[in-house]
Amino acid sequence: MRQWQGKKYWLVGASDGLGAALAQRMSAAGAHVVVSARSEKKLKAVVESLPNQGSYQTVDVSDDASVVKAAEAIGQIDGIVYLAGVYWPFSAQEWNAEEATAMADINFTGLVRVMGRVVPQFVMRDAGHVVITGSLSGFRGLPGSIGYTASKAGTMSLAECMYADLRGTGVDVQVSNPGFIKTQLTDKNDFNMPFIMSPEDAAEHMFRHMNSNRFKQSFPTVFSWVFRGSQFLPDWLYFRIFS
Repeated sequence: MRQWQGKKYWLVGASDGLGAALAQRMSAAGAHVVVSARSEKKLKAVVESLPNQGSYQTVDVSDDASVVKAAEAIGQIDGIVYLAGVYWPFSAQEWNAEEATAMADINFTGLVRVMGRVVPQFVMRDAGHVVITGSLSGFRGLPGSIGYTASKAGTMSLAECMYADLRGTGVDVQVSNPGFIKTQLTDKNDFNMPFIMSPEDAAEHMFRHMNSNRFKQSFPTVFSWVFRGSQFLPDWLYFRIFS
């Protein structure tokens, strides 16, 4: 069990959904959570609802200067959870350049920007906790998921690279890959979403993982077997089944 009391955690992408629910769970455990997103109004509401003391800092992860400013304003932290993400479902035949770029820039490049301000400080102190939010969709390419699946594959790969470099040091790296969560993002889907979770249930899964010594978590477990198992299928069979 990780010690949370008095620890300062920066949650990036925590104005609603999974991020806001995880902020509640971590605050209840005694952590001082600093929630970040673009909407100051939503962030204020999250902080006011926390069971213990918290704070907020606006940030636009697609903007270098905004990330630098936010990191400097927040100061030294004990851990960071990256949850920022945007999503629009469309296929290659319906390619939306603006939305595809936004998914890449916020979901993946935004992560790189934030890690660039935090990880060097953790390494210098040989102490810190990094938690990255991937997705079950990131294991292999999927139809109708231009932008999102690729961006999540990038986040998961970055987490693996960081873990490979930092395992055995004082900097803990973890990645959590959830399935469908009932949020404003999945409200855009017009297809059946098996095993869909509430933000609170997903936050509980994620918090339990954060308390463990394991690097990777994919959930819900049974649903995750479909995606993890697909990695072992040859391309001809995989795409015949999934596309």
